[in-house]
Parts: sequence; structure tokens; C-alpha cells
Amino acid sequence: MSRSTPVSLAIPAINMSGSLIATGMTNDGRVQVPADYKQASWYQPGPAPGEKGSAVILGHVDNVAGPGVFIDLKKLKKGDTVDVKRADGKTAHFAVTDIQSYLKTDFPNQQVFGGRDQSQLQLVTCGGDFDAAARSYKSNVVVYSSLVSTT
Repeated sequence: MSRSTPVSLAIPAINMSGSLIATGMTNDGRVQVPADYKQASWYQPGPAPGEKGSAVILGHVDNVAGPGVFIDLKKLKKGDTVDVKRADGKTAHFAVTDIQSYLKTDFPNQQVFGGRDQSQLQLVTCGGDFDAAARSYKSNVVVYSSLVSTT
């Protein structure tokens, strides 16, 4: 598929659907996450979902106000579907291939954001133990998926 801005995300297995915004990098060189814990974002410097390569969508698991957009992401299983509607009117359909949890200190940037020969989509959120002093989770949950069809 050619590049087209993703506009919405649906994950039927966890009853999640919503619009997408675009984010990039922070001034200090980190991947920007959405300010709103109920909003998922597409990492715009990378490929768009459906394009060749590793597209990435980020979202919060929760915050002090309650559950975030990706609260149930860790419940996904291999084979579950992830659908991304794009601005060109097409929908990219992905199937989950793996779910992993990584300590933030050992996050595999190249594996998640690196180039690929086929179209893949990674969904990223926080997880693992919560560090109350740092007010942050110690790990990230990454759902890996591959493009299976387009409509």
C-alpha cells in the first residue's frame, strides 16, 4: 500500500476502537506519546500502517483518572485482528503474531521501529510493575502484527 495517514484503529478482541492522531519525537529525542490517556497515536516519522516496514501505534495503559486506550492490550492473543482505517478510504487488516513485555531499560528499539521487508504494525503501551516514586511503569508491552489483507 502507498503512504496514507491512519485515521482510526479497531481491535475487536478487546472491544477497542477510536481515532488516531500523529505524534513524532520530543525535543529530547524520545518517542512522543499522546498527551490524552484515552487517545492512541501513530508514530508519523515511520511508515503508515499498510506501507512496507514497521508502523507503530502508541497509547497509554492508564493514568490517575482511570483506564487508558490500551488498558486491555496485553489480553490480545496470536491471530487476533487489528484494523486501521486510512485517509485514502482503505483499511489495513493485521493479525497479531506475538505479544512481548520488555523492561524500559531493555526496550528493543530496532525490533519495534526498524525496517522490514513486509508491512507490520506494532502496538506499544506501558506495563509491568508500577514505580510509584517515578510515577511510571517499569516495562512496555508490545503487540506485533503483520498485514493480512486490505479492503
